[in-house]
Amino acid sequence: MTELSLYINHSSDEQPLNTSGVDWVEIDEDNDYLIFSEGSASGQGVSDGDPIPTESELNRYATELSEDDDVIVAKYFLSDYSANELKEIFNAGNQEKKYAFCASFDGATASEPQLEAWDNQDLDTYVDASLGAGTPSSSWYKAICTTTDTPGEDWSGTPLAGSGASNIVLLNDGNGALTIAKDLYFNFKVVIPAGYITPALHTPVLVVTYTTN
Repeated sequence: MTELSLYINHSSDEQPLNTSGVDWVEIDEDNDYLIFSEGSASGQGVSDGDPIPTESELNRYATELSEDDDVIVAKYFLSDYSANELKEIFNAGNQEKKYAFCASFDGATASEPQLEAWDNQDLDTYVDASLGAGTPSSSWYKAICTTTDTPGEDWSGTPLAGSGASNIVLLNDGNGALTIAKDLYFNFKVVIPAGYITPALHTPVLVVTYTTN
């Protein structure tokens, strides 16, 4: 059975997985998670290399909301449980970067792998406010396939919510199921709409789904 491994690029190098000197870090799906934040100065709680932050530190350096303008979250981190360390995903977010996240497959698939977002690990609802509160097109979670090209400047991406065709990202750039082992790439950002000014904790689940023979 074909297996999937997920990685984040813990460097600013625009180079693919397994490039010498580029720090691609494998995600432990059981223990690691992603943190989206305004970030802090180095060593002050929510910066690259800091210990996994406390709830107080996360609140202190949360993204500042706006009544008038959409806010693009500035910083994206992997909370690396085994190292008790934040690892910034330097190429993630609203920038023209191809190599931020990698879904690495060790063989062929029966369907094209796709990126989805859900409320929970059962993958059965997408009504959280951050996923559009039941309106998938209003999801704050935006993603774009970068397997074949960079996303462009100030890219808009696809709003992720559930498994509807308009709210998932095909990671082989729409070219169908994999016939061989392959590394697929994507970028991701969070865009909080203007007028949403009520602080809250949102913990949607990002998942890559695919079928095998």
